[in-house]
Amino acid sequence: MSRWFPLFCLFVLVSGCAAYATHQLDTVFGSQDPVNRVSEVSPEETAFYNEQVKPILDTRCVSCHACYDAPCQLKLTAPSGIERGGSKDLVYDGTRLLASSPSRLFIDANSTDEWRAKGFHPVLNEREQSPAVNLQGSVLYRAIALRANQGAFTQPVLSDDYDFSLAREQQCASIEEYQDFEKTFPKWGMPYGLPALDSKEFDVLTRWLAKGGKMPVAAPLPAALQQQVSVWESRLNGEDLKNQLIARYIYEHLYLYSLYLDDAILDDHEAFRFQLVRSATPPGEPVARIATRRPYDDPGVDRVYYRLLPDAEVKVQKNHIPMTLDDARYARWQSIFYETQFDVTQSPGYDIDVATNPFKAFRDIPARARYRFLLDHSQNTIMSFIKGPVCRGQVAVNVINEQFWVYFIDPDVAYNKGSADYLEDQVQNLDLPAIGSSNTLPLASWVGFSEQQKSYLSAKAALIEGDVGSRLPLDLSVIWDGDGENKNAALTIFRHFDNASVVQGMVGQYPKTAWVIDYPLLERIHYLLVAGFDVYGNVGHQLVTRLYMDFLRMEGEMNFLLLLPKEDRESIRAFWYRDVSQTIKNYIFDDYIKVNRQSQVEYTSGDRQSELYEKLRERLAGVLNHGYDLEQSKLSLRQREALYKLQAVRGGGLSFLPNVSTVLVTQQGVPLEVVSLIHHKAHANISSLLDEEGARLPKEDGVTLVKGVLGDYPNGLMQVEESELVDWANQVASLATSDDYSALLDSFGVRRTHPNFWFVSDAIRNLNTIDRPRESGILDYNRLENR
Repeated sequence: MSRWFPLFCLFVLVSGCAAYATHQLDTVFGSQDPVNRVSEVSPEETAFYNEQVKPILDTRCVSCHACYDAPCQLKLTAPSGIERGGSKDLVYDGTRLLASSPSRLFIDANSTDEWRAKGFHPVLNEREQSPAVNLQGSVLYRAIALRANQGAFTQPVLSDDYDFSLAREQQCASIEEYQDFEKTFPKWGMPYGLPALDSKEFDVLTRWLAKGGKMPVAAPLPAALQQQVSVWESRLNGEDLKNQLIARYIYEHLYLYSLYLDDAILDDHEAFRFQLVRSATPPGEPVARIATRRPYDDPGVDRVYYRLLPDAEVKVQKNHIPMTLDDARYARWQSIFYETQFDVTQSPGYDIDVATNPFKAFRDIPARARYRFLLDHSQNTIMSFIKGPVCRGQVAVNVINEQFWVYFIDPDVAYNKGSADYLEDQVQNLDLPAIGSSNTLPLASWVGFSEQQKSYLSAKAALIEGDVGSRLPLDLSVIWDGDGENKNAALTIFRHFDNASVVQGMVGQYPKTAWVIDYPLLERIHYLLVAGFDVYGNVGHQLVTRLYMDFLRMEGEMNFLLLLPKEDRESIRAFWYRDVSQTIKNYIFDDYIKVNRQSQVEYTSGDRQSELYEKLRERLAGVLNHGYDLEQSKLSLRQREALYKLQAVRGGGLSFLPNVSTVLVTQQGVPLEVVSLIHHKAHANISSLLDEEGARLPKEDGVTLVKGVLGDYPNGLMQVEESELVDWANQVASLATSDDYSALLDSFGVRRTHPNFWFVSDAIRNLNTIDRPRESGILDYNRLENR
């Protein structure tokens, strides 16, 4: 029995018998004040936190409490998030009529007092500091104690008084309200709807919280790493206007990234990641971070400096966008930007009509240079919208198909002087929704944007059919081949109903649709869904962003169709958009879909689309990423063949599968491999904003199986013995009813209630880290099902 058990009994006695009300807490223990928590953290306390407390928080708590969608905005990813505490305000609110004030950790407040002024309540004791009061006054302790008091689950599926829906009503009780919360929701302790902490974990957190929940300040950077920071800050803060414009362009595209200043994966520097920020102070001085809603908003200072700040949060996969900054990267940027001849005579400024339109703000930088920069890390460019704050919830991502492949126009082929200048002139007139700030009236805005999009595509069609465009080949040479070495040349995007993933390579079977992206399209995707999107904006801003993305998706699809015979384009597009009125789409896309130029790709089969996929696979063979291929796994040939057979199944009971199942394969109980089972929900079309279910075609559903973790939000976990993997695959393939799926879970499922849950979770995390050390991070469990 833990030596802290008597203290736990004291807590029960204090809370149960005395039943302190809010005013009694203040009367007995003094008023709440963050200053009460200010104290020195000893080396022993630092080691205890880093070596014992933090691993528990990271592996048992962060899976739900990270990023913008952390319940109650309680981010347990860093000490500053724990000190900040929780809030009753929602970040994701699809109903608000007016934009709300941002509450971004490390950006919108700089002290605990400032967070209290913004309505955040503490989860650590901020009254008198003593062991009993530190427990009584800590929401964190009360939450884990409430879960411990509940005990082990007694049924495989939790009762209906648990709410795991994405839009569930959050309680967010402060310490003053927690006694009532405990009575009203006795099953809602933490981890919520998951197995309780074991006795050792509970003991460690109890000891830590009883001593005041002390957390050390971040360790200083090693001298060698600080030197690299100084070098990069010098590179990004040149004095002339050309250097300043280039640095601004780089910042507006990389500000969400996790930046590594070396290419070592497993050394001590792996713990140090950086964010590129705007600062009012130059290199050599403390960073004075400029807090604005968007990265291009007026900074309010005469000179902006671009600085590197250590990222204090633990690595979470759902928002982790890694990039290495090394000498090779800088040499590449030198050749793309700094050594390219162009003049900058004045700063573009930050007026909203310019700053929201990158084609205006960065017109002095040649379009080919901008495009080359984005292509070099195109997975990250797309990932910024996949992993950024826009990509959350069904309405946000039902603008894309379940699985599709992405290719890019080759800048050396497409961006000759005539075509680049022509497109730049046309795209100047394309406004993006952010021009309406964060408070937008959706209908009027959409009409205006649709007119601009029609004009642009009509001009693009005229270019392709005209003298300049006639020199642009409509064959495979127009597709970027990654310069023979860059694996970003082909990407696969998966939608998982209310979130999405993007990976390198042509993963899975032939998709229904594909995109071909050129520079204007890639840039607009970024400024629509990343730089220009405000997660705190009103419902109109969020709705117009979603509607505008319809234009961009269809433009990418139309670019792909141009490589198919012109007589096939209309019929293929009609198949992609079955059972939907074409009136509006024909109005906007009529000129572009009817481009009167024949594809120069030679076809020999009746299935031209599949043949085109194979021709593209052959063209890009040298750069395709095969890291997700089952051939790369430890599975036997017989096991892989069973999984491929499952992948060929269509319809049937596949509709009962969750969006993402993460499967731990074991060998006599020892973790061996991870396989991800991705469910593709077929649709007649994806044009409906609110009635997606009405367009579903379950008979066309399919699955993709890959090696490793694919999907940052698993909906279900399974554990399958290697010897039973073929039987598992056959059982999935033969699903016919919801009862069949329940039986599958009875045999192989690791439900929320499973006593082995944390073992499987830890094993998946460890194998994920081994597979992809830089890309991997803590998975999110907010979307785990309960069935």
